[in-house]
Amino acid sequence: MSNVSNTNLAETLDLISIQFNRYFSIFIFLFGTIGNLLNCLVLSRPSLRSNPCTFYFLISSIANIISIIFGLTSRILSGWHMDLTNTNAFLCKFRAFIMLVSRSIAFWLIAFATIDRWLSSCIEYQRRQYSSLKNAQQGTIYVVILSSIFYFQVLYCYDANMSLAPLRCYGKTIMCRLVTDLTYALVTILCPLLVMFIFGLLTISNIRQMHSMTSSQSKLIDVNENNKKTLKSTNPLRGRRKRIDRYLRHVLFVQIIFLTILTIPQVIEKLYTTLTMNQMKSSLNLAIEEFIYNIVLLLTYLASGMPFYIYTLSGGNTFRNALMNLFRIDYRHTLLRTDLKLKAIENTSK
Repeated sequence: MSNVSNTNLAETLDLISIQFNRYFSIFIFLFGTIGNLLNCLVLSRPSLRSNPCTFYFLISSIANIISIIFGLTSRILSGWHMDLTNTNAFLCKFRAFIMLVSRSIAFWLIAFATIDRWLSSCIEYQRRQYSSLKNAQQGTIYVVILSSIFYFQVLYCYDANMSLAPLRCYGKTIMCRLVTDLTYALVTILCPLLVMFIFGLLTISNIRQMHSMTSSQSKLIDVNENNKKTLKSTNPLRGRRKRIDRYLRHVLFVQIIFLTILTIPQVIEKLYTTLTMNQMKSSLNLAIEEFIYNIVLLLTYLASGMPFYIYTLSGGNTFRNALMNLFRIDYRHTLLRTDLKLKAIENTSK
């Protein structure tokens, strides 16, 4: 009787996994692709793109689009048993390599953005000088090269038609799975999150120091009324840059929290699956592991698709104003093109 109930539960979990791959994957695909495309359009505007932290966000959004397209397309097709990466070795290797490299790039660029926010908040002028667009561009190149090197072994390790694995396209040996999973857990997830956490705390410490210095300066201004006008900053450009910096710090911290919540479960699941792959498991245990794998995998794609919504909802008016200006400009251009076409038609008729 228990064997029958276990079989029924395993079949139910398999059915739920298929439904998740079919429909929730489509939702995340649309949700993430549209959001990251809007991110690219907004962050590439002249008012934002000169900021090095914004540049990291922009390239990270491009990497997220690549990760979602290459990763979720196969998940959606697998819901209808049409995923060619399950049976074609070349497509399996290529898809895994691009997806893992792009996700690593996206995570490390957010980590670099955290370092940039720390540099820009430092009291020392020499450290603030390192927060520049040139350094951000060079850092991005290093991240792309190193991420490709770390996952180059995927082109050998991954293979199609794998049995006794969470996916048909997976590592073909125990050593391959262990190396790939440890690389993903440490290089792509844990190390960037640790960097984000450390430099996030250092940034908060710098902000507190700056606030204490500002309060002491305001006391000096109150004592010496004659110097009040000269010490008070009235530069509107500087004030605008400070608002952008505050906005970037806020959305960065919110993004770090969501990245941690949505990606750590997959790290735990991957390590558990790899370390216990030689143990004898029942069909129910395998179904439970596959079900959990599908859920935590989709959570990581959700993390890749949500930056735009974090920037819009938690970043104050800076990002929202840039987004509205983008739509206004597109609307004006549409009206202008329409007017030109109408004038051309009128001239032709005359």
